[in-house]
Amino acid sequence: MNGECFQQFLDLLSQQLGRDYAILQVDQAPAHTSSAIYWPENIIPLFQPPSAPELNPIERLWQLLKKPLKNQLFSSLQALRERIQEIFEQLTFDQVISVSSYNFILEALFYVASH
Repeated sequence: MNGECFQQFLDLLSQQLGRDYAILQVDQAPAHTSSAIYWPENIIPLFQPPSAPELNPIERLWQLLKKPLKNQLFSSLQALRERIQEIFEQLTFDQVISVSSYNFILEALFYVASH
């Protein structure tokens, strides 16, 4: 991932949003914080503090995905890949939402919007 790829992502996301707005939570990766990045008006960055993986929704998803792999041995890398694919296929939308949603962030946003 580099700044150019991230910029392409932002531009595509902005186009998809149209007249809507999005708050995009991002970490402190150089690609996200580069001064060369142009943030479209309809995308508001929410930067995580450095070294705060507990605030990154993907970290909670990784924890969920790794649980079924605990204490398992695989005969090959391909066998591990196949098991991970099975786990992904069993994931439901509700499971992903439950581990990647942060009520305290949503509550803060709703509070700000109402005042």
